Amino acid sequence: MKSPGTYTLCGPDGEPYRSSTPGTLGGHRRGRLYGRLDCPSALRAIARGHYVAHRVFFADEATAIAAGHRPCAVCLPAAYARWKAHTEGGTTAP
Repeated sequence: MKSPGTYTLCGPDGEPYRSSTPGTLGGHRRGRLYGRLDCPSALRAIARGHYVAHRVFFADEATAIAAGHRPCAVCLPAAYARWKAHTEGGTTAP
């Protein structure tokens, strides 16, 4: 287990910062998406070794969205559907 102050999270500006608490959501920097830490899709990618180098963590959903990430279609289907409906309507706000 990590000691307090050892977690690196991604802020709303997309820049990393140190935190004493772990993130509640994980994401992929290049794919610009976020999801639950137990997301089956992310866990499969991590197991194959394709995801870890670009993995980011967020304190909450609002921070992930502010940093320009979208919800994962696999583990957050309702949030993804809302995001998709907004992006198809010509806006990028969820």
